[in-house]
Amino acid sequence: MSSPFLSRAIALARQNVATSSGGPFGAVVVRAGEILAEGVNQVAAANDPTAHAEIVAIRAACHKLGAFDLKGCEIYTSCEPCPMCLAAIYWARAARIIYAAGRSDAAAAGFDDEFLYQELQAPLNLRRIPLLQADRDQALAVFEAWREDHAKIPY
Repeated sequence: MSSPFLSRAIALARQNVATSSGGPFGAVVVRAGEILAEGVNQVAAANDPTAHAEIVAIRAACHKLGAFDLKGCEIYTSCEPCPMCLAAIYWARAARIIYAAGRSDAAAAGFDDEFLYQELQAPLNLRRIPLLQADRDQALAVFEAWREDHAKIPY
């Protein structure tokens, strides 16, 4: 499945590498055949571990639309999204993802997202970063207040 939108995502990734601006990743958000937003990996440039191409593109598209979801949009990305980006795409409720390189291709280039996929499947007590629960009752009170807030914007 060749696409000008996927070609654009790959071109963004290539340009990011050529200018030494960041990792070899590019993404575009498309709705109704029009590019709404583009993103490139900015992790090192922004000192932000969440500044992956898909996240940057999602943030820009949502800002442009004035909405927190991307219903009806497609994400074209130069590489299979990592778990963080995949989750963000789900939270944004995009219609579909079209990607070029796979996670094994990224791993061969030194980006090992497979570790994160494995961590997410591991029991909490066996994960590399401990995940500990505390003060649940206090947090539940906040959830209850949110549930009762008639002015809230559900998402």
